[in-house]
Amino acid sequence: AIARVLAREGAHVICLDVPQQQADLQKVASEISGSALTVDITSDDAGAEIADAAQKRGGLDSVIHNAGVTRDKTLARMDEKKWDMVIDINLGSIAKLNRYLLDNDVLKENARIVCVSSISGIAGNMGQTNYATSKAGVIGLVDATAKQLEDNAKGMTINAVAPGFIETQMTEAIPFAIREAGRRMNSMSQGGLPVDVAETIAWLASPASGGLNGNTVRVCGQSLLG
Repeated sequence: AIARVLAREGAHVICLDVPQQQADLQKVASEISGSALTVDITSDDAGAEIADAAQKRGGLDSVIHNAGVTRDKTLARMDEKKWDMVIDINLGSIAKLNRYLLDNDVLKENARIVCVSSISGIAGNMGQTNYATSKAGVIGLVDATAKQLEDNAKGMTINAVAPGFIETQMTEAIPFAIREAGRRMNSMSQGGLPVDVAETIAWLASPASGGLNGNTVRVCGQSLLG
């Protein structure tokens, strides 16, 4: 949804996913006349691979950090592997890639960095200590990085969105009763759609959002959580 909305607004989108998802990735990229790039964002050379693809198109006007996974367990039952995987993908990769892209001038002047957090990062969630920690970390990273960008005089910004209950492949795996509760705990008594998040991200990625830096925008239908 994010790729389609950005393409609608005139962007050439470099779509990225892990090699195992290459077929679906290529399908989306073809639909929007974008490019496909298969990269494991937790790898040491991920930044260089993204930079190489970006430089072929003259650099990046915006980067959207949307990769995320869940490995839900209560903290007492969570093993180290589940903790590390979620933290590495949802938070560590953003910090590492931002640093590489900024240090190597891959981002153009007035570039926009948009990160995807979650209501879970604001309010927490039972059985999602790793996920909630990673998404709270995204908010902290955005706040800290915004202060650094204010000092570089290049007009760059970084902001985040915090989706509430959105009807996605990830939320389909949640038990029915919990899904229904998630849908009803907001002013609209329904789940959001991926395009709701995508429209917000597209605006934050556009020149029109230059007045915002270090913000986290909730896309949650006025959820009671948090």
